Amino acid sequence: MNITFEEFKKIEIRIGKVLSLEKIETADKLLKLQVDFGAFGQRQIVSGIAQSFTPEELVGKKLPFIVNLEPRKFKGEESQGMLMAIDANEKTVLLEPAGDVEEGTLVV
Repeated sequence: MNITFEEFKKIEIRIGKVLSLEKIETADKLLKLQVDFGAFGQRQIVSGIAQSFTPEELVGKKLPFIVNLEPRKFKGEESQGMLMAIDANEKTVLLEPAGDVEEGTLVV
């Protein structure tokens, strides 16, 4: 399904720094991340990447997140955005900036 360029422009993607995360005990695949978006504040993001990464691998990473989605609950935990990643043959691959960027930077 195609979307118009005007619809695409509504998607707000910003770089966030993972501050902490924990596994959601009632779900095999879900991690609850606390993410810093600089001047835009901190948010809780729930992501289905628990089988691909440990907390130690993710804390401190700067990653792209969609930040203007309506909040949604997963296993009772509210997610205030979505981590952008690649599903490569059932293996999750993270997208990371090639250089150091500030938290909250808009991806264009």
